[in-house]
Amino acid sequence: MSDLAAALEIVGSRWALLIVERLLEGPQRYGDLQRDLGAPTNMLATRLRELEEAGVLYRLPLRHNTRAYALTDRGLALRAAIVALGRWGAAKP
Repeated sequence: MSDLAAALEIVGSRWALLIVERLLEGPQRYGDLQRDLGAPTNMLATRLRELEEAGVLYRLPLRHNTRAYALTDRGLALRAAIVALGRWGAAKP
C-alpha cells in the first residue's frame, strides 16, 4: 500500500477532513460539530471513533456526559493538506 493510500484509509472517508478542518479551530463539542457540519449523527459518531482510533483526535471529558474533541499532533499536521485542498477547490477551472 502506498503512503497516500494509507493516508486515505484514515482521512479519505466522507466527513473525515471536514471534521479535522473544524477541529483546527480548537476543541469542539459533539453537538456543535453535528450542527455546524450537518453530518448525520451516526456518521459523525463513526468518523470520530475512526479518527480517534487512528490517533488523529482525542476525546475531552466534560461535565454531564458531554463530549468534546481536539486534534492530536498527528491531526494538527493535516493543516497544510487541508489548506491546500481548500485552495484547489476554490480555483476556477
